[in-house]
Amino acid sequence: MGENTEGLGPVMAEQGIGQTVLVTGGSGFLGINLIRYLGARGYALASLDLEPFGYADVADRVRVVQGDIRDAGAVERAMEGVDLVVHCAAALPLYSPRDIHTTDVEGTRLVLETARRSGVRRVVHISSTAVYGIPDHHPLVEDDKLEGVGPYGQAKIQAEMVCLEARARGLIVPIIRPKSFVGPERLGVFALLYDWALDGRNFPMIGNGKNRYQLLDVEDLCAAILLCLTLPEDRVNDTFNIGAKRFATMREDYQAVLDAAGFGKKIVGLPAAPAIWALRGLEALRVSPLYKWVYETASKDSFVSIDKAERQLGYAPQHSNQDALLRNLAWYRAHREGFAGQGGVTHRVPWKQGALGLLKRFF
Repeated sequence: MGENTEGLGPVMAEQGIGQTVLVTGGSGFLGINLIRYLGARGYALASLDLEPFGYADVADRVRVVQGDIRDAGAVERAMEGVDLVVHCAAALPLYSPRDIHTTDVEGTRLVLETARRSGVRRVVHISSTAVYGIPDHHPLVEDDKLEGVGPYGQAKIQAEMVCLEARARGLIVPIIRPKSFVGPERLGVFALLYDWALDGRNFPMIGNGKNRYQLLDVEDLCAAILLCLTLPEDRVNDTFNIGAKRFATMREDYQAVLDAAGFGKKIVGLPAAPAIWALRGLEALRVSPLYKWVYETASKDSFVSIDKAERQLGYAPQHSNQDALLRNLAWYRAHREGFAGQGGVTHRVPWKQGALGLLKRFF
C-alpha cells in the first residue's frame, strides 16, 4: 500500500489500527510531521499544544486540545481515550529560563503522571543531544557524562531524570536523544542559511567548517519513534541516540545548500575565537538569533553513535545530512513568501536575524 505524505493517507501497518496516540507539541515541527507519519500508518491521533493546530490537511482527523502541558486540566482532557503518548512539547532555548524549566521539567512530570493515572502504558520522551553539553570526545554514547549548557540543556537533563523516576514506577518510557533534526517545515535557526542562500549570498561559518556535525532528517526521527511505540517493552524501555548515519564535514554539507540555490556562492569560514566572542556580546545585548550551545559547538565535531539504536531497535536511517537540508530547502523555497515579516522562537518560523541580518550585505 502507498503512503500519502501530504495527509494522513492510506493505512501502512496493521499495528496502528484501533490505537490512539497523543502527541504533545502537535502543532510544532516535529509534532505535525509525526502526526502525518503515524496517521499514514493507521493510528488515531490527538494533539496537545499551546498554539493553534493550523494544518488543514489533517485537522479533521486529529482530536485537538489547545492547552498548556503545565495545565493539569488540559493534559487530562488530552489524555482521554489515549493508548500511547509521544511527548514532543518543550520550551526551546530562546524562551525565558523560567518557561524552559516549568515546561520542560514540570510539564514533563505532569504528562508522565497523568499518563500513569490514565492507564497509558508507554510514553516516548523526546529529549536532546544538548544533554551532552560541549563534549571532549566523539562519537558520544548513551552512558556518557551529561552536562547541559544553559537553561535548556540543564532542563533536558532534569526532564530525563523525571522519566527515570516514572520508569521506576512501572511506566515504559523510551528516551530519544535526537541530533538537530531538519526536513520540510523546519525553520528556526536553519532559516538563516536558507535565506542567505536564496538571496544569493555567501554564508559565514564559525571556524573552517572541517568539523563533522551530524544532523537528522525528521522522517528518520519519526521512524525511530514508531519503533519505540511498537517494539517489545524490554527492548524500548531505554535511552537512544538518534542521528543520520551519513554526514560529511559541516562545510561540505552546508555548501550543498548554496550550490542548490544556484548563485555560485560559497561558505566563508571565520576565525572561531573572535566570532564566538562577538556572538557572546550580541547575545548579551539580545540582538543575536543564536544561543550559546549553537555558537559554542558550531566549530567543533558533534556526532553521536547510533549503534545502540541500530542494534536494539533496528533503526536504519534513510537520509544523509545533505538529503535533510536539501529537502527542507526545497520546501522553504516553495513557501518562503508566506513567512515574510515573521519571526519567533519556535522551529516552525524563522528566528529573527537581529544583528546578523545587517552582516548579509557584506557577504
